[in-house]
Amino acid sequence: MGSELQCTVRSGGKTASGKALLETNELIFRGDFRLKIPLSSLQSVSSHEGELHLQWPEGTAIFQLGQHAQTWAYKILHPKSTFEKLGIKPGLTVAIVGEFESTFIEDLNGTAKVCSDPKPARTSQLIFLRAERASALKRVAKLARSLESAGALWIVYPKGRKEITQAQVFEAGKRAGLVDVKVAGFSATHTALKFVRPRAKR
Repeated sequence: MGSELQCTVRSGGKTASGKALLETNELIFRGDFRLKIPLSSLQSVSSHEGELHLQWPEGTAIFQLGQHAQTWAYKILHPKSTFEKLGIKPGLTVAIVGEFESTFIEDLNGTAKVCSDPKPARTSQLIFLRAERASALKRVAKLARSLESAGALWIVYPKGRKEITQAQVFEAGKRAGLVDVKVAGFSATHTALKFVRPRAKR
């Protein structure tokens, strides 16, 4: 889930009101007609007087977004890196649990203080749990207790698989006393859900 707005869109000679969703890799519109525009395919992006103008090989579209038009244009033209989306900063103590790609671990080692022990210390500011199946979510409650008071647990799970669903991930975080605050695209195949302690319990 990314930025979401109710708006009016003109495309292909048609006009419709509906919901626009700016995701990590695509812009989706659902109304009387639907659009799914890969951001990588965009040839032109601009904002003018509250309108977001887009052009890609298959067509053009104008999104009436008001004050948000310029912000969306900037986000499309200047996408955040995966590390920025995940809140990974130099000096943070990060724990990784599960099987992650070697490139992710190498990049993480070059940025943060990494602990790959399956039993992270209670000083962890960020914990990444790779959950390929729902059974891996049994570890969430124990990992939550290893978070620093304002720390975050990211659960990374595959998209569109029956072995584990978004609803199961949400439920695991809730049972551990955490609240979900953000969703980010981790890779082309995986999504990451961010959980933190409620402010009253920090």
